[in-house]
Amino acid sequence: MRAIGLLRHGGPEVLEVVERPTPHAGAGKVRIRVRATTVNPADTLIRSGVTPIRQRGTEPVIPGLDVAGTIDEIGPGTSGRLAVGDRVMAMVNPTRPAGGGYAEWVVLPESWVVPAPVGASHAEAATLPTNGLTALHALDQLRLGPDSTVAVTGAAGAVGGYAVQLAKAAGHRVLADAARQDTDLVASLGADHIVDRGPGVADRFRALTADGVDAVVDAAVIGAPLLSAIRRGGTLAYVRGGPDQAAFERAAATRGVTLVSAHVHDYDGRRDKLDLLRRLADEGRLSLRVADTFPPQHAAQAHRLLAAGGVRGRLVIEW
Repeated sequence: MRAIGLLRHGGPEVLEVVERPTPHAGAGKVRIRVRATTVNPADTLIRSGVTPIRQRGTEPVIPGLDVAGTIDEIGPGTSGRLAVGDRVMAMVNPTRPAGGGYAEWVVLPESWVVPAPVGASHAEAATLPTNGLTALHALDQLRLGPDSTVAVTGAAGAVGGYAVQLAKAAGHRVLADAARQDTDLVASLGADHIVDRGPGVADRFRALTADGVDAVVDAAVIGAPLLSAIRRGGTLAYVRGGPDQAAFERAAATRGVTLVSAHVHDYDGRRDKLDLLRRLADEGRLSLRVADTFPPQHAAQAHRLLAAGGVRGRLVIEW
């Protein structure tokens, strides 16, 4: 089978289409004929070597966290929940020995795989697992009561956009940031109030509340400057730590704010969580946004576009 891998870390140019053995579904597993896989920031970190994945001999490192496609092989000992021909989506952990989702076929435990949203294309379905689960994990850890006020940074992006929609689906008041050109997009996601992104965003969030917001989902990785927007006893969920995490934690403790990390791989194999996202997409409460699609041989171009910034939705490699 074809896969997209790298034999050395570096810029987008190190990505190449490689031949790998076609896997088969063992006990308790299913095989997906992959039709679409997304390009996530985590893939660029794997490619550049910031996220170290040890190369096994001469085998290439295969990035990729999301796949969508069709079940074409089922191993013994599965539940019967999935059948050959089913359109499905899944998150993949690229640190596993078989690598990530940049491949024509992926074998996964049955519990990692759920049906794709009804009516979604393969490319659209592939945009949901990793970014949706990241946003859901962040919100789950906030443990918010009814009618809480949540601020979301990076609301026009993939994780931030899902955080806005998931918070609205849970019944919360949502404040969000956006650049001027993204205001209509963020409004369409359901944000109750939108402020300008950039320096001073915490003050603008704070101005919309009496004592500060109950929680922040920091998809834009702003970090400590957001603490002033949060009431004492509130919570900040961050998707990636900053350069001085210890100082961030000290500042949060001083202000009486709890920090939680949205680590998507805590939801590896959580069929219940991924199926919740699928149901919300079926109900039209989550938007599946594809920014552009690329053939495998143009994966490097997709990585360059993502690195340039300003992408709204997800870039998708189609097989």
